[in-house]
Amino acid sequence: MGSVVKIILAGEGAIGRKHMAALRRIDDVEVVALAGGIADDTEAFASEFGIERWTTDLGEALTLDADAAILATPTQLHAAQAIETMRAGKHVLVEIPMADNFADSEAVVRVQQETGVTAMVCHTRRFNPSHQWIHGRIQRGELTLQHLVVETFFFRRENRNALGKPRTWTDHLLWHHSCHTVDLFGYQTDQRITAGWAQQGPKHPELGIAMDMTIGMSVPSGALCTLSLSFNNDGPLGTFFRYICDNGTYIARYDDLVDGYDNPVDLSGVAISDDGIELQDREFISAISEGREPNASVAQCLGAMETIDMLEKSMSER
Repeated sequence: MGSVVKIILAGEGAIGRKHMAALRRIDDVEVVALAGGIADDTEAFASEFGIERWTTDLGEALTLDADAAILATPTQLHAAQAIETMRAGKHVLVEIPMADNFADSEAVVRVQQETGVTAMVCHTRRFNPSHQWIHGRIQRGELTLQHLVVETFFFRRENRNALGKPRTWTDHLLWHHSCHTVDLFGYQTDQRITAGWAQQGPKHPELGIAMDMTIGMSVPSGALCTLSLSFNNDGPLGTFFRYICDNGTYIARYDDLVDGYDNPVDLSGVAISDDGIELQDREFISAISEGREPNASVAQCLGAMETIDMLEKSMSER
């Protein structure tokens, strides 16, 4: 591999755009091809961002001279595409979640171990400056987490993406959106989640998915996590994390952080950027260049998938 890391970007949707914007701010990276799902949208994306080659066949893109692929594709494709990419000898960064079931997640980890390539999942909350600031204080013994209270609220009664365009796939509160918090809770406490339960509300008549969900978890220290998720919320959208600690309360809103009284926390100096997606992508590129395991490797993230499997089973038992 040369000094420039050559990337194939898979996915022409909203999250693909965020990766493209992040990669443009990272030195020694070149996006050499785009692999999309819808031909017209893929061609338009490639033209807008000056990507020379585009295709709707990931397998074709993987034959090109490239070092790695970033998979910003529908959830249901993640595991199979990650495995295909690794077997093609390419490093892979796959959007969260790495799979929509635990068995496929185990298969992704197994293929990474067999191939030895760098394989990482977009567990972006590990990289947002807000959560990094909290993580550093916990690691230094300045904070102990007592209760992580999280709201993940969207308004998605129609199957559209963040750009308002029709989706070709159906999103999922448990296997996608809860995954951010499940992983973050284990990461911030540095403990295995040993207990958890979930319950879901009625399913949407056309989408076939639960539109509301409640999740509770705990770790051996006794710290709790309470997560509320909804696709029915007609109001402020996004995910909001309230860290209730022994030494203060903090609220993280993506890359921003305030204390319990809504006073801003100074995050300058936490990281080279204030964009969690850029920081995550930088970690992927650095891990490739340095030949090391990245933060949020597929192996590190397998525990979150095991927990979600446990939560899913708890719902079936109710």
